[in-house]
Amino acid sequence: MSDSDTGAGTPPTAAPDRVSGEAAVGPEAVSGGAALPAEALRIAAGYAFAGPALDLGALLWDGRCLPDARIRVPLPMLNRHGLVAGATGTGKTKTLQLIAEQLSAQGVPVFLADVKGDMSGISEPGVEQEKVRARAQELHQAWTPAGCPAEFLALGGLGHGVPVRATVTSFGPVLLSKVLQLNRTQEQSLGLIFHYADQKGLELVDLKDLRAVVAFLSSDEGKPELKGIGGLSTATAGVILRSLTAFEAQGMSPFFGEPEFDTGALLRTAPDGRGLISVLELPEVQDRPQLFSTFLMWMLADLFHDLPEVGDADRPKLVFFFDEAHLLFTGASKAFLEAITQTVRLIRSKGVGVFFVTQTPKDVPADVLAQLGNRVQHALRAFTPDDQKALKATVRTFPDSGYDLEEVLTSLGIGEAVVTVLSEKGAPTPVAATRLRAPRSLMGPVDAAALDRAARESSLYGRYAQAVDRESAYEKLTAQEAARERAAAEVEPPPGKTPAKGRPKKETSVVEQVVTSGVFKSLARSVGTQIGREITRSLFGTARRSR
Repeated sequence: MSDSDTGAGTPPTAAPDRVSGEAAVGPEAVSGGAALPAEALRIAAGYAFAGPALDLGALLWDGRCLPDARIRVPLPMLNRHGLVAGATGTGKTKTLQLIAEQLSAQGVPVFLADVKGDMSGISEPGVEQEKVRARAQELHQAWTPAGCPAEFLALGGLGHGVPVRATVTSFGPVLLSKVLQLNRTQEQSLGLIFHYADQKGLELVDLKDLRAVVAFLSSDEGKPELKGIGGLSTATAGVILRSLTAFEAQGMSPFFGEPEFDTGALLRTAPDGRGLISVLELPEVQDRPQLFSTFLMWMLADLFHDLPEVGDADRPKLVFFFDEAHLLFTGASKAFLEAITQTVRLIRSKGVGVFFVTQTPKDVPADVLAQLGNRVQHALRAFTPDDQKALKATVRTFPDSGYDLEEVLTSLGIGEAVVTVLSEKGAPTPVAATRLRAPRSLMGPVDAAALDRAARESSLYGRYAQAVDRESAYEKLTAQEAARERAAAEVEPPPGKTPAKGRPKKETSVVEQVVTSGVFKSLARSVGTQIGREITRSLFGTARRSR
């Protein structure tokens, strides 16, 4: 049965969409008006938009699915951000897949973080199964299998996909402090270190560059350099150095370095006009939540300060799905939360929509939650007192409705959700319990060989596949120190003669050699006058760059 074959009304005939193969989502009346209960009719009328929209599913009312009452979200409103929430196993991943493939069909690029490894199937046509067939028939959905154009990325090159890296300079002190789990004082001190490096033109490409600069500034020779910008205590510098060392020991070095990923690549479309879906494969790093959640924020912050203002566009430039969002906010400093809030508030005018994906709305701070105009809330559990408290808090975040939301949210099935979105006028739509459509792409992962093949065939592969460890501060300093030691060895005292002042020569570590060397001191004092540029930083302290 097709979308227009309702049997209860006659909506305008829709022309086939050249990209998706389903009915185009143009102007449409609410069909079956006479057959719908008054309250259900009122809800359905709130989703009868005149412009392009995405189809989420059909209204659930009084235990029945009403396929003629379509629940939709206007395409222009997807840059007003959103929340997809629900307990584990309730269908959040399939909801992301459903929205992403429709956005792609509308020519809108999408970014997905694939934490569990089950989103890669979006690149392949789905398999028609009995459950899919039954769901499509029930919702009057003209279901046909179809994959989407997809690009697979891998954080630091760990896993299957084109490697994504960032330089330490670009990542900035606020995000790095979150990863290193520094407190507020230590975060401020790290900010001073970045400020000093920026002023002196000391680019921090990888972690060993940062470690060398911290060691120098905490040494007797380096302390005078920081007098003008607040100083740095030896104890705090020691904590930062230990955190960096432990961070590297956990295998984190591959994530920082060059070539740095250009987030502008997320805004591409396929040759046929469909939006490209960029899938960041995270199964290999899912045990490092602080890292990957913060890296996602770096990508968003990088987009924020690079994209021009566009105002209210007729469609988003990009929709960014932020999975496992609670990891981003857990243990976050006040400065970090303020930066997130401001980024989410301002990035809308640059054409980027952000959807946070988590279990309950209480995982998202109130100031951020208030900016999420589109809500898809899957089922919640209420087995414990804490669950019941979270359920009541979730209900309070929704507008008044004709539903008993506490009961509805605990009785929703898999692939069902409570929905409210922003209308074309920017007002919240009525709350609608919804049976969601079935995605048309494969609902499951593709094999590793297919992911590797897709990565190698990507136009980005040649640019990012191989890490580049170019000569930077650390390498230059160690090389010059080695040259100095060779020169000193040529004038060693005759055998048997004790070195000056009768003290034996002391063995020194590489870092000590670097920070105590005359070369380092000379470079630190002169590089500012040689280059003299200070990096402009955005809300998160991430470095601005021109493209």
